[in-house]
Amino acid sequence: MIIHDLLILGGGLAGMRAALEAGKNVDVAVISKVHPLRSHSGAAQGGIASVLDRSQEIGDSLESHIKDTIKGSDYLGDQDAIEILCNEAPGDIRILDRMGALFSRTGEGLIAQRDFGGHSYARTCYASDKTGHILLQTLYEQMMKHNVKVYPEWHVVSLITHENTCRGLVAYDMARGELQVFRAKAIVFATGGYGRAYGITSNAHANTGDGLALAYRAGVPLQDMEFVQFHPTGLYRHGILITEGARGEGGYLINNDGERFMERYAPNTMELASRDIVSRAVQTEIDEGRGIDGYVHLDLRHLGKELIMSRLSQIHDIVLSFSGIDCTRYPIPIQPTAHYSMGGIPADAYGRVPDIDGLFAAGECACVSVHGANRLGGNSLLETIVFGRRAGITASEYVKKTTLRPMPPDTLPLVEHEINLMMNGKGKENAADIRMQLQSNMILKCGIFRDIDGLTHMQQLIIALKERFNNIGFRDRGMTFNTELVEALELKNMLDFSETIVAGAMAREESRGAHARTDFLMRDDEHWMKHTLAYRGEQGPVLDYKPVTMTRYGPQRRMY
Repeated sequence: MIIHDLLILGGGLAGMRAALEAGKNVDVAVISKVHPLRSHSGAAQGGIASVLDRSQEIGDSLESHIKDTIKGSDYLGDQDAIEILCNEAPGDIRILDRMGALFSRTGEGLIAQRDFGGHSYARTCYASDKTGHILLQTLYEQMMKHNVKVYPEWHVVSLITHENTCRGLVAYDMARGELQVFRAKAIVFATGGYGRAYGITSNAHANTGDGLALAYRAGVPLQDMEFVQFHPTGLYRHGILITEGARGEGGYLINNDGERFMERYAPNTMELASRDIVSRAVQTEIDEGRGIDGYVHLDLRHLGKELIMSRLSQIHDIVLSFSGIDCTRYPIPIQPTAHYSMGGIPADAYGRVPDIDGLFAAGECACVSVHGANRLGGNSLLETIVFGRRAGITASEYVKKTTLRPMPPDTLPLVEHEINLMMNGKGKENAADIRMQLQSNMILKCGIFRDIDGLTHMQQLIIALKERFNNIGFRDRGMTFNTELVEALELKNMLDFSETIVAGAMAREESRGAHARTDFLMRDDEHWMKHTLAYRGEQGPVLDYKPVTMTRYGPQRRMY
């Protein structure tokens, strides 16, 4: 048994930022199923949004950032939390700068900022097109400096709660091939997103929504799961992210006629409209026959080789490596790719999860909700830093006032029994086949465009896939680095939370942000200005709702 005051589950930016803050006062440890430097936060390319001190020179303001974020959320974001996000951003950027984050600079030595979709001004701070990678390196260096304990390549199997209080967890140590109990006074979930439930995604293979499923099975409702963001520019067939920074630097989207088609969809902001609008525009061009064999082009050639290689060098390398295309000479084939989860584990602005004492959440796995129905580019990295820090502070304060509570004595035997039943069964089903069925159908029936027929079919399919999962077989019966076991556990998680995505999408009879129903084309503020809560029931998700927090901005029509 391993004991710490506070456990941080997840080694990405939110988890490391929480650990650094909490580690000032309590014994903290980070558990991650991949090494922190391989966390998906490193794939964030374009930048982190913030209004900096000189912004008034160009007309920008904190109020403008708040207003843009509320508008981008299609008015489903909680405005009190959005105000915190935007108001605390400048201070957090300065902290990252002092930590040594290598932000790109202007000629005067100031942090450079670029345009991003949905933002009224150029307020996205960046480090070339490697921003997430640079921030990940910076925070990991700080963790090593402050001797934060890290358990890499541990897969958490079960969250242990008793009497509505968090007691600890059970994790699979891949290298030693054993299950281990962790006791703690509190746990911060920072496990990231769940894009791997979709067949075309920009997400890393590790992004299987494990934290969401663990919380869901422990009795925590999942909030706003129907809102899944598709990024407009994923590399064709691969789904690898082509940063919004490429359009922020002046890249064009063109169809098979060479037309900049965004003029039809967002005449004022063109390629820099909000992501949900651009993604639907790209998919519409493809669906209506103006694509090129299932994709459209992102054209950077007019930017010139010098700018591309200085500000978008990673994009150049990705496109060359995976598609054999030199983007300084030829346009990039792109299609929308599942990218980000606006929904997740409900948490307040201090990271506290309702209903279970000692449980906190931050980053993409959490739903604060600052993104509502659609996230603006640059606000995701910002959320990990702002709310990772805030969750770390609150969790450490909680830990200092709390004693270590006893763990139920049968904790480990129950989990071991469940794993043994799964691994030693005589089933014939293959987990990889089930996963492919889930992913390919989620992209078709619960993707950018949805209707009740497709969603109903998806709901029935998930029920059937869960039945098949109960009959999976294992070829590898050993425990050391059993990737077959890890993939089965991940699949179980994906099946559980995918059911909540579909249930929420079926119930929400409107189109709002990233949720676009072709059978309900309009936003319906009278009936659907509310957050979805999906509780785990015996027959599937049970839905409830709660109001959106509004402060100063009432809903208006979104125009870009």
